[in-house]
Amino acid sequence: MATETHEVVDAAAPGMPQLDFSTFPNQIFWLVVTLVVIYLILSRVALPRIADILAERQGKITHDLAAAEDLKLKAVEAEQAYEKALAEARAEANRIVGLAKDEIKADLDAAIAVADAEIAAKMAESEQAIAEIRANAVTSIAEVARSTAVELANTLAPGIADEAAVLAAVETRLKG
Repeated sequence: MATETHEVVDAAAPGMPQLDFSTFPNQIFWLVVTLVVIYLILSRVALPRIADILAERQGKITHDLAAAEDLKLKAVEAEQAYEKALAEARAEANRIVGLAKDEIKADLDAAIAVADAEIAAKMAESEQAIAEIRANAVTSIAEVARSTAVELANTLAPGIADEAAVLAAVETRLKG
């Protein structure tokens, strides 16, 4: 079979070199040297860069806040200017509306005056036509009354009634 070989482990040998008390002074020396080197690297190289970056960020933040404050003031001014322009535009619109209303009212009054004049003219024409119709009607009535009276007189008393006397009697009655 296979031959077994076993190495004999020295029982007195330490397990971990870090825990060997005989190497502690050497380990402490290198620990101190490493910490000093790390401190020097951090204090001379890394920390100044970090401080510069932080200062740059703080400066940028301060600048951005100042710019934001300026923009806010400009926005407030722009809003005030907008409100003022809006108020002026409304006032101008109201003025234009008032002028338009006045102009429309004037045009309407003129149109009403023209219409009233036309109505008055037509009314005068109508009254004149009515007056003519009345005059013609009175004349026609007088004609009819004369002819009817003459016919009645001739029918009721043929040959006795004088036509001139009948017409004179009708004229007297018509006048009054």
